[in-house]
Amino acid sequence: MSDAFRFRRRHALAAAVCLLSFLAAAPPAVACSMCRCGDPTFNALGTDVYAAGKLRVAFDWERFDKEQGPADATETMREDRFTTALSYTFSDRVTAVVRVPYSSRTLDEMEGPEVVEDGGLKHEGHEHAMGGDTRDLADPELYALVRLWSAPFSGGMGQRAWISLLGGVKTDWGHNDLAEGGERLDEHLQPGTGSTDVFGGLSGFYLLGQGSSLFGSVQYRSMGENGFGYRYGDVTMLSAGYERKLTTKLDGVVTLDYRDAGRDLAGDEGRDPDTGGSLLYVSPKVSFDFGHNLVGRLAVQVPVLDGLNGDQEEKAVVNVGLTWLY
Repeated sequence: MSDAFRFRRRHALAAAVCLLSFLAAAPPAVACSMCRCGDPTFNALGTDVYAAGKLRVAFDWERFDKEQGPADATETMREDRFTTALSYTFSDRVTAVVRVPYSSRTLDEMEGPEVVEDGGLKHEGHEHAMGGDTRDLADPELYALVRLWSAPFSGGMGQRAWISLLGGVKTDWGHNDLAEGGERLDEHLQPGTGSTDVFGGLSGFYLLGQGSSLFGSVQYRSMGENGFGYRYGDVTMLSAGYERKLTTKLDGVVTLDYRDAGRDLAGDEGRDPDTGGSLLYVSPKVSFDFGHNLVGRLAVQVPVLDGLNGDQEEKAVVNVGLTWLY
């Protein structure tokens, strides 16, 4: 595929998702190693994020798979991420959120076959596998949503639409210095990035009727550099979704999730050519009300179009979660 075609397709995707985000009432506004995509607030809390005086607790499991690097030196990463999220709404205009993730990662690095000399003849030997496993605390996030504008229903039926400002920080509290045999493990095996990142954006919601709604968000993340000179590329993310009540207890959701990221900076080695780029997911989701303020969720993010840099491939992402409302 030519660079010119990738460039045109990448920007066409961005324009399409921006339009959908506008329709979802969110004004339009990397792939890093294992970068999140989509809006975690809508995923864990639903569209009713401004329930005054309410505490929500959400638990999520996510599975990520990615490959990068040329055929003779492929790096395969698998991650199971377990996240606890707590949110509380003050009055009905400000919602504070804390997300604490725990990461379990497996990295396989395959080097191409070596050339072996035997009696003056050369032939290929076996491929060499390297890598490792880590399990530890990843980087907690602290952020808040502030409702800037809302359009209420008549007759005291609640809010028909709203637009919110989002801002927060991803801390560097996760472990980024795990070592084995006195040697620091690969950057992509570290549960935390070792950097403090800031992010901000806008999100919006529009109620179509008693059983359906539109929602969307746009977010930009500015990445910091860690103590080992590594800096993940800055990220822009857009999401636009449609939710519909299927039964009294079952809801269906479909979203388009778009991500665009800069290349990673690997210290003195410069920019990593096999990082960064753009990716579009289609993400179906169902949620089920078990009663007693407990909701179960199942979602799958399926990559459909990509403009990733270099040699990269990202697989489907699976998310399973539970949310309690107190």
